[in-house]
Amino acid sequence: MRKLLALLPLLLVAFQAGSAPAAVAPPRLLGLSISNGGHPFLGDTRQLATVSPNGDGLRDRALVRFHLDGPATVQLQVVATGELGRPSKIVWRTRRRLAAGPHELVWKPGRGTPDRTYLLRFVVRGRDGGSRVYGFEHPRPGRPTSGLVVRILAVDAAFLQRSYAQGAQASVSIATDARSLRVQFFAYPGAASSGDVDPKTGAVAMTSAVTLDWRGHRNGPHAVDLGGSDSWPSGLYFLRVTTTDRRTGYAPLILRLRRLGGHRVAVVLPTNSWQAENLRDANGDGWGDSWNSDGATRSVDLRRPYLDAGLPPRLRAGSGDVLAWLAQTGKRADYLSDDDFSSVANGDALRRAYDLLVFPGSEELISSHVYDVIRRYRDLGGRLMFLSAGNFHWRAERHGASLRRLQAWRRLGRPEAALVGVQYSASTAAGGGKAYVVQGALSEPWVFDGTGLLNGSSFGRSGAEIDSRAPSSPAGTVVLARTPRAIGRHAAEMTFYETGAGARVFAAGALDFGGSIDLPAVGRLVENVWARLAS
Repeated sequence: MRKLLALLPLLLVAFQAGSAPAAVAPPRLLGLSISNGGHPFLGDTRQLATVSPNGDGLRDRALVRFHLDGPATVQLQVVATGELGRPSKIVWRTRRRLAAGPHELVWKPGRGTPDRTYLLRFVVRGRDGGSRVYGFEHPRPGRPTSGLVVRILAVDAAFLQRSYAQGAQASVSIATDARSLRVQFFAYPGAASSGDVDPKTGAVAMTSAVTLDWRGHRNGPHAVDLGGSDSWPSGLYFLRVTTTDRRTGYAPLILRLRRLGGHRVAVVLPTNSWQAENLRDANGDGWGDSWNSDGATRSVDLRRPYLDAGLPPRLRAGSGDVLAWLAQTGKRADYLSDDDFSSVANGDALRRAYDLLVFPGSEELISSHVYDVIRRYRDLGGRLMFLSAGNFHWRAERHGASLRRLQAWRRLGRPEAALVGVQYSASTAAGGGKAYVVQGALSEPWVFDGTGLLNGSSFGRSGAEIDSRAPSSPAGTVVLARTPRAIGRHAAEMTFYETGAGARVFAAGALDFGGSIDLPAVGRLVENVWARLAS
């Protein structure tokens, strides 16, 4: 009897709970899958479909299939991911009231949909207002989301190497599902030729277009071998690939001389930084394969085509402006990729080859070998000209086709300011464009000769990433100009120093400095620095 009395309260609670209306869980989406209608491209799965919205009836739409275990309202969102810390963007959505059972939703992208991958997100709401979410979630550091993915294919093109010697045969991988395509070489910015100008890049044609029958390669990438030219000068080139339905892709190529030292000046293009900033999603998970998109990523694939139709990030607003200035002013130089330094034995060999190394873009990722070579080059009297910011910030090592980012050089006891004069101090996602203020016109008047700038004058612009001096900056480092409070409390500093061995090092100290080189005062300032460092 005592045991029965003890159980009565529990039985009463159970009875009362059972008498309340039971909560109805939202319906579930079961068996989610995606396809493009039965024409898989290489790499497609039940979670990834390749779509090429060109109106030819092949791969023009994405078909999503699932089963609902109860009536619900289903919203499908197509989401474009981006850099960490920036909100993703919903580019298309649809909402349907559906009964229980099998269903199919269709996304038919427009012709102008950017070629990249998109994550799909499903919001399922039951009649009682409860909901379930499938697919895309807001990202968490180091944990990119997953789900169904649509890859928009236009023309993906990338050379298997980032630089080739004059006259060498070059191999390019092309992925498109067009029936035919035309390939044509262009020089950037093209001052060496009088051919047709490409409207997107401003590059000038070096060859006529050649038509390729692509019917046998519509289901996956295919490599094509292209012959080079002994007569083309060292520089940056693009292979433009155009389909009959007007889809276009580009593949950059750096043409180098057969041996170092053809000219006494070398221009080093930031090919490592270009790929680090490349948000192309090659593995098909809906996120760019870069630590700028996923904080857990430590390596990037150097073979990937670039996201913007194959054009390197910030080319036209940074390195490209400097290259255009070099062409307009008739500067002659050897052009090198980051890979080309791996073949340089040591700083002594580099010093024998060149008097001046020019870095037009952010040379952010440097291997131990390259760091040693350039520091030795400087110690032997070599001159360095940095026209951007963030230079030599990270140690990075290449393993095959992958570049792995390791630690900041300053954490390894080798602060970049000891070589560059300044080092990374701040950045902002909001962008920046505050002007420099001259303060070195009396101490280094040659820098400002003919510019009309005096101490206190404003010129140029800083940018979204800035450098400033550090305790490790060489003794005698002079601040030529400064942008007070360029980002928060941090100032951007333009500096110059000279060593007893004859080394001369100029650093702009701001990411977007090269983008203002078309301004008369900035162009004259760079001309003055070039003349002093190249002499």
